[in-house]
Amino acid sequence: MTDASPRKLIIAIDGPAGAGKSTIASRLARKLGYVNLESGAMYRALALKAIEWDTSFDDEAALLKLAHESRIELDPSIGGNHVLLDGSDVSARIRERDVTEAASRVSVHPQVREWMVARQREMGLGGGVVMEGRDIGTKVFPDADVKIFLDADPVIREQRRLDQQKAKGASAQAMGAELRDRDRRDRTRAASPLVAAEDAIVLDSTSLTEDEVLAQIEELVREKRSG
Repeated sequence: MTDASPRKLIIAIDGPAGAGKSTIASRLARKLGYVNLESGAMYRALALKAIEWDTSFDDEAALLKLAHESRIELDPSIGGNHVLLDGSDVSARIRERDVTEAASRVSVHPQVREWMVARQREMGLGGGVVMEGRDIGTKVFPDADVKIFLDADPVIREQRRLDQQKAKGASAQAMGAELRDRDRRDRTRAASPLVAAEDAIVLDSTSLTEDEVLAQIEELVREKRSG
């Protein structure tokens, strides 16, 4: 399916960790010929820099200063985004558990989120993007053409995350505790907590395959284009 519309859409996919956002967003972007913008990758890149520069995850002012001094870029490719931090490819490093955990702590700070939102809006303003995260439809692009809130049963989400991390020796107990803690921070933070936008389509992927989820979202995109 290719984009024949003169106006390229902005598609927002939000949801908790383990719901399948990243995979679905990446596949959808490829099918549409759109750019996949990963907001989480941007937070992870900043978290990695905080680790490297020994900056406290709880020091909002220091993190904001670090953000202003950083260059975070997403370079789309056939296999997914290359994430560049100050010109270096950190695509693999930011997927490691210490960076993922750090990113969930860095992202709770309101001023850091405001800085990130401004960068994300710049990157997606022209349309032709599938952006996934936790506040895309509510904060980054509240006027997105298509808004999806992708969710799943917590037990299923934990299992999916465990399957992803098995090769790295993650235990079910540790993974479950980490995901529950991340859910708590995402849903209770003062700045842009994780909630479904009022006009978002909520999809529960608990009993759906990736192909089935993708097909449902593609149908919503087709309806938007023909409407």
